[in-house]
Amino acid sequence: MSADRQPSHIAALEAGGTKCICAVGRTPDELRLLANRLEVPSDSGPQQVLARITAWLSTQHAREPLQAIGIASFGPLDLDPASPSYGSITSTPKPGWRNTDWLGEFARTLPGVPVAIDTDVNGAALGEWQWGAAQGLDDFVYLTMGTGIGGGAMVGGRLVHGLLHPEMGHMRVPRIAGDDFAGVCPFHGDCWEGLCSGPALQARTGTAAHGIAADDPAWGYLLRYTAHAIGNIVCTLSPRRIILGGSVRKAGALGEAAYFAGLRRELQRSLNGYVTSAALRGNDEGGGIDDYIVPPALGDEAGVCGAMALAQRRVALQP
Repeated sequence: MSADRQPSHIAALEAGGTKCICAVGRTPDELRLLANRLEVPSDSGPQQVLARITAWLSTQHAREPLQAIGIASFGPLDLDPASPSYGSITSTPKPGWRNTDWLGEFARTLPGVPVAIDTDVNGAALGEWQWGAAQGLDDFVYLTMGTGIGGGAMVGGRLVHGLLHPEMGHMRVPRIAGDDFAGVCPFHGDCWEGLCSGPALQARTGTAAHGIAADDPAWGYLLRYTAHAIGNIVCTLSPRRIILGGSVRKAGALGEAAYFAGLRRELQRSLNGYVTSAALRGNDEGGGIDDYIVPPALGDEAGVCGAMALAQRRVALQP
């Protein structure tokens, strides 16, 4: 961008499993201003969510034209531009949201405004790459653990797509001896998401993650299963950093610092010395695994900032 060109006025939508955040602005700092954002609970259903968001954005657009809209949404999503359902949610386990057509709705209510769409985790990865903990890295993974579990990967400076998009939360992990919890995933039961998402923790303990005691055995199960899953990612994609966001990472009474410390130890045990890298060692000489698995530098704003980055990329493609 030239020095005399002002950043574009865009809309950024993070559609999460718990809530949808929509914001307008030119910079991440502007997105954080309460006057520039709207939050709608996702469980109010797609019709009400879309109606409120499009009405609000139409008002913002009338005040100052939007140059683009970026959407970082939970999925699965149809991201094949040649598909008739491009830009729609597909086989989501979230009640009522299957076949929700993000792109079609925005094209109808805000005609002429370009729209970019990707998964919520790919969006968050892009946000962290541009402004957060992945700056300077072209090979990393962003994970979120909350209502669901998902992962966005950047390899060689490009976000990974392919047949659909990565669904890291649904990988299978080896079961811990003596753990008979069936899991909550309606598709796979005891996949990583089925064992370690927020709803899985609540089903296992009867308590939401923020209320689980620090010494509850559920944390031990979660850390070991998550370490196995991250170990699979390390062996498959060889990322230079793992950024772990979402509400589960805050870990209730256990605390975020203890959660990350335990996860790093369990990852070392899971890999068992096979992947040889200073990034996976202890931190006696600085760096090491404390800098390998980290929380998002943008915190809970990674997703909406990533949606802004998607929109900015869309603007850059305009003639």
